[in-house]
Amino acid sequence: MENIVKGQVLGGMDVDSDFSVADKMQIASYGISIESVKKQLFFLQNGIAKTNLVAPATLGNGILELSGNDFENYALFFDANKTNLKLLKFVPASGAATRMFKFLNTFLNKFDVEKDSINAYVNRYMAYDLAIFIVGMDKFPFFDEVYAKLKEVYPNFDSLSRDQKNYYFIKILLSPDYFDYANKPKGILPFHVYLNTIATPIEEHLYECGYYSSVNGLSNLHFTVSEEHQSQFENIINTVKHLVEKETQTSVNVSYSFQNKSTDTIAVDMDDNPFRNAKGELVFRPGGHGALIDNLNQFDADIIFIKNIDNVILHNNENVALYKKALAGVLLDVQKQVFEYLNLIEKGQLTKAHIPEIKAFFKKKLYREMEPNFDSFTFKNQIKSIQKAIDRPMRVCGMVKNEGEPGGGPFWVRNEKGEISLQIVESNQVDTTSRRQTKILQEATHFNPVDLVCVIKNFKGEKFDLNQFVDHNSGFIVEKNVSGTAIKAYELPGLWNGAMAEWLTIFVQVPLLTFNPVKTVNDLLKEAHQRG
Repeated sequence: MENIVKGQVLGGMDVDSDFSVADKMQIASYGISIESVKKQLFFLQNGIAKTNLVAPATLGNGILELSGNDFENYALFFDANKTNLKLLKFVPASGAATRMFKFLNTFLNKFDVEKDSINAYVNRYMAYDLAIFIVGMDKFPFFDEVYAKLKEVYPNFDSLSRDQKNYYFIKILLSPDYFDYANKPKGILPFHVYLNTIATPIEEHLYECGYYSSVNGLSNLHFTVSEEHQSQFENIINTVKHLVEKETQTSVNVSYSFQNKSTDTIAVDMDDNPFRNAKGELVFRPGGHGALIDNLNQFDADIIFIKNIDNVILHNNENVALYKKALAGVLLDVQKQVFEYLNLIEKGQLTKAHIPEIKAFFKKKLYREMEPNFDSFTFKNQIKSIQKAIDRPMRVCGMVKNEGEPGGGPFWVRNEKGEISLQIVESNQVDTTSRRQTKILQEATHFNPVDLVCVIKNFKGEKFDLNQFVDHNSGFIVEKNVSGTAIKAYELPGLWNGAMAEWLTIFVQVPLLTFNPVKTVNDLLKEAHQRG
């Protein structure tokens, strides 16, 4: 944790002034340009322009609805066309499980086991999540191990009161001297209980990889992790990988990457003055999951599946695989047509007779309109317009019906150029002081479960530079409390938000069974994470 002192203006300068030599040396050591830092400070001081919502994306209006047969046919299409493709499953997994156990940490900080009762605490603070945790305690996959440690640490455990037993259970679960779960990465925590084993999200992703992200008996799984956590991931994978490979008949190649320091962003105090730490240095923080566009940019893969580390379920791999393969099938189907048009343009064989067909394809398959005044363009300029519009990375995003989960959703958005496109938007990107914008936000019918299938190569098989398709004027301003001091930080455009703003985007409704995230520890009590 950073050692923060009260924020101060850097050497008396304002954000438009030059940095000191020492500041410039520090910034250079991160691989960040002075211009980038100044832009971040500008955002922090002036705010970020809110997203201009036009309408929610709904079934038939931006979200593709497929039948059961459609899903099966698209999955078969993917299987039939993947033989010569390199597949990759990309799992962001660098975050610690702090939020999973936030309400338990709050309880430990506020509760006095000698003077108070847990029932009184629950009623006083309306801490119903704590009550749910305690009632379901013996159903958690870590219960037996923690309980055994409790009896070892407290020889008189059996004589303790019920409240004391519950309190010390939670204390040992989170204590740095014992399990320290809130400070560990989610990926290594026990999530599921099977007959003879307890499985982590890492293991579940390995199995999934074998079921839908494999070709010719090979699959590639990539985790983005914090550098200090990589060895913990490796230990688990070394233990279970041979079992996964035996069941799936697939050899899994696992790789790792870290967020690049050059994607860190500067922190400021609540008066927008840059912070220094106790050594007088500027304070930088990780730039959020949008930083991972740099990681994604390093891969030479034809199809990339993206899924969060905590979105796993008890083995139901055939069902999950069906929908993931179907999304990939939709992507390959649309890509095939896009590549045909681009090849015709490359060879000079696109004719005026193709234009009505292409306009219909734009509207029906890509959910895009031709640019304004397209019909009045010369044929040469029409070709340029088509090429510019479709020679881009592509993504198909699964969307589930909105059941009140926090996070982003699918919307029609108008950018500063007046162009309308499909985007995934978080609620904090919306101007909630506007009645119209708030109404559109509330009318959303679907939610983004981070279920993406992507292509990052052009029709010649060359990799796109993904940084060329980021909306660099977007992002998030977040407030944090560091060492008891309130600060603000700029987070980069989110990986599936502004970082992919200029991609071709298709939304497809998928069943809720594909979305079972563990945002709080109590989510592990839900049916998808419990044996019957």
